[in-house]
Amino acid sequence: MKKAVKLSLFMLLAFSLVLAACGNNSSKPAASGGSEGEASGTASSVKIGMVTDTGGVNDKSFNQTSWEALQALQKDKGIKVEYLQSKSEADYQPNLNQFVKDGYNLTWGIGFALQSALTDIAKQNPDSNFAIIDAAVDAPNVESVLFSENEGSFLVGVIAGKMTKSNKIGFVGGMDSPTIKKFEVGFKAGIQAVNPDAQFTAVYASGFDKPDEGKAAAATLYNDGADIIFQAAGGTGTGVFNEALDRKSQGQSVWVIGVDKDQSLEFGDDVTLTSMMKRVDVAIKTVSQQVIDGTFKGGTTTTLGLKDDGVGVADTSSKNVPQDVLDLVQSYKEKIVSGEVKVPAE
Repeated sequence: MKKAVKLSLFMLLAFSLVLAACGNNSSKPAASGGSEGEASGTASSVKIGMVTDTGGVNDKSFNQTSWEALQALQKDKGIKVEYLQSKSEADYQPNLNQFVKDGYNLTWGIGFALQSALTDIAKQNPDSNFAIIDAAVDAPNVESVLFSENEGSFLVGVIAGKMTKSNKIGFVGGMDSPTIKKFEVGFKAGIQAVNPDAQFTAVYASGFDKPDEGKAAAATLYNDGADIIFQAAGGTGTGVFNEALDRKSQGQSVWVIGVDKDQSLEFGDDVTLTSMMKRVDVAIKTVSQQVIDGTFKGGTTTTLGLKDDGVGVADTSSKNVPQDVLDLVQSYKEKIVSGEVKVPAE
């Protein structure tokens, strides 16, 4: 596999836009199957597809963020975008293959669960372009984007550690996997950095499309005294929010920390303490823009962390988080970026 490239996400985007502005006619958008030899040269002819994991396109999390990013590109650039929703693991290969058969210039796999299926389809179709979020695929026609979720989770851990009243904090993961483990481990490290006496409990569901399991897990943690829960669970996390909203309506003081996008916009400030942002949207736009420009970099893996603004804390955090805590978060961010603080990932 080519050497992993760790670049600023925004530098990548800027580079792509500069190429477009300069009228780079030597690399036109790939046409059917992604072959440059059949380039059409117009953005309106570019077709980009997206295959969700089982969380679905309305997961209020990273599938939804990815689709919204493609819709924005469609509006701004005039390209065609489409998604196929996976109801089970068995849908991954057929869905990916459908976009190949339909001549899409780029096919996205959203989530680590699609790694095996996308690897197979990419190797079977070397003239097609693919990209994947949260997994690395060793193929020259695949661009892989990873995130340092542990770094962003550390920062919301600092918030939880400073703001807990019960000194009990919970975590709900959608599935026990290396990617979700990074959220848990980073979060726990952030808590311990500022509140070593806090009790921490992690619970995992059986998938990212299990809101009932998320609600039950949250109920168990809240019943045990936790007053803050960080969920990294896709659609399952909706259940965590629903449990917190039920308890808030009964006068109980509990919080949820959102994930991937600013979930206070969906579930409200009354229950969302903060959110750990994972800028999947910018990753989607950056790589997709490369296809529009004809500069697609297959065979590379980009890892985005705090230094790239690939992860972070929601801008709306100031609604519920005191300024002194936000100042502490900023201090830790600077120390992580400089290397003074090393955040564990496993």
